[in-house]
Formats: sequence, structure tokens, C-alpha cells
Amino acid sequence: MKKRKFPNYVVMLSLLFTGLASAGVTEEDFKAKSTRNLINLCTASPQDVHYGDAIHFCHGYLVGAFHYHTSAVSNDPNKQLVCFPDPKPSRNESINMFVAWALNHPEFMNEVPVDTEFRFLAEKFPCKK
Repeated sequence: MKKRKFPNYVVMLSLLFTGLASAGVTEEDFKAKSTRNLINLCTASPQDVHYGDAIHFCHGYLVGAFHYHTSAVSNDPNKQLVCFPDPKPSRNESINMFVAWALNHPEFMNEVPVDTEFRFLAEKFPCKK
């Protein structure tokens, strides 16, 4: 049986209705000092005046950190922390999975976002060594 994939707006609406989404993006969130800041950006409401900037920052931060990791381990695959399945999830699917995971792990909300991102990725997509 084929797995049904929900559009991104369904995930975002479910976050809004469960009360887990950000109450409003602040200037402090754009400093991305904590996972909570990044999650606030990633879950910005479409009605938030900073919505576009917040979502683009969220995606740029997460994708940029991942690209840096990919580049850093390109000469030594044994150092790779993340191994996606084939076919790998789309960028939006991966980000939605990260946001859902982070919201279910409030103990990491005060960590540096890149640490939390790779904690999630290594748990969800570990490399078999």
C-alpha cells in the first residue's frame, strides 16, 4: 500500500491548531541562538508580518548547515553523520520532520540549533557502519 504524504500546509495547520506553533516571530528569533528561536521561525504563522523572512531563514539555516556538513565529510565518508534512504525525503519533508521532532523534544530547545538539527538527523537517518 502506498504511503500518503500530506502537503506542507496540512502539517503547518496541524501545528497551529494544536497550539505548538510560534505565537509570533521576534527580532531575537532571527539571531538563532537557540533551537527555540529557529523553531519559532520555522513555525511562523502565514499571518505573521515576518512570515516570508522567517520561513526563508528557517530553510536557509537548516539547508546551509547540512551543506556544510556534506562538504566537510566529502573526502572521508566514514565521518558522515547522516545517511538518507533512497529515495531521500524532499527538503520540505525533512524540515517538517525536524520541526515535529524538535517540538516533541523540548529538552533541546535551549541548545544551539545546529546541534539539535544534527541530533535529529543522526537519529532519524543514521549511517550503518
